[in-house]
Amino acid sequence: MTAADCLAQERIWFEKPRYDEAERRFYEQMNGLTQHKQDTGANSILQDIARARENIQKSLAGSGGGSAADYGELAARIKNLELENQSLHTVVEDLRLALGRMESRVSALEKRSSAPTVNGTGPQKASSAPLKEEEDEEEDDIDLFGSDEEVDEEAERLKEQRLQEYAAKKAKKPVLIAKSSILLDVKPWDDETDMKKLEECVRSVQVDGLLWGASKLVPVGYGIKKLQINCVVEDDKVGTDFLEEEITKFEDYVQSVDVAAFNKI
Repeated sequence: MTAADCLAQERIWFEKPRYDEAERRFYEQMNGLTQHKQDTGANSILQDIARARENIQKSLAGSGGGSAADYGELAARIKNLELENQSLHTVVEDLRLALGRMESRVSALEKRSSAPTVNGTGPQKASSAPLKEEEDEEEDDIDLFGSDEEVDEEAERLKEQRLQEYAAKKAKKPVLIAKSSILLDVKPWDDETDMKKLEECVRSVQVDGLLWGASKLVPVGYGIKKLQINCVVEDDKVGTDFLEEEITKFEDYVQSVDVAAFNKI
């Protein structure tokens, strides 16, 4: 077998460098297309950013005119407020001056009314000088001794008489007594409890200011009935705590006592 035959039987790729070169060029071309796409995408993003900046600048320029108008309106309002403040200051100053004049007039009147007397005669007594002769003529008819004592005795007598009349009138006036209407729920131990005897025990509680009223049996359940009884009490003499304490003493019949209703009369 010759060398050519041996080489013909061997599986050797003699054209591999050509294929490697072709593969390298293919990948370089692909990489070039990818880079071109990336550059194109970057350029589009940059264009969008530029357009956004331009829109922002336009918006700021447009809003600048609106803010100037708002500033002008605000300045006008501030000016109006300053004018109103000045007018109010003027009004307040006028009121202060009027108040000062009024205070000076009041102080002058007070000084006149409290002016000291000279030689026992004041400003008002000077006008009564023409009546002095008439007063001197009437002095002879006035009793200078014992007159004050008689007046005091008469005043004391009238005062004592009026006090006695007031005391008698107050004693005749009826005294208002505060009362309350109470509805009690008295519960037995079971259905075998003698409810008639239980009611007799409840009504046996008798004290001053307590008046028992109507009663009835109200079903509770399982054949058990509770006693519902009404009473009227004087608030100053009888309370709910006292009633509950006295009724629960009949422990052979009474399990518990509850206040179902409480009304002032």
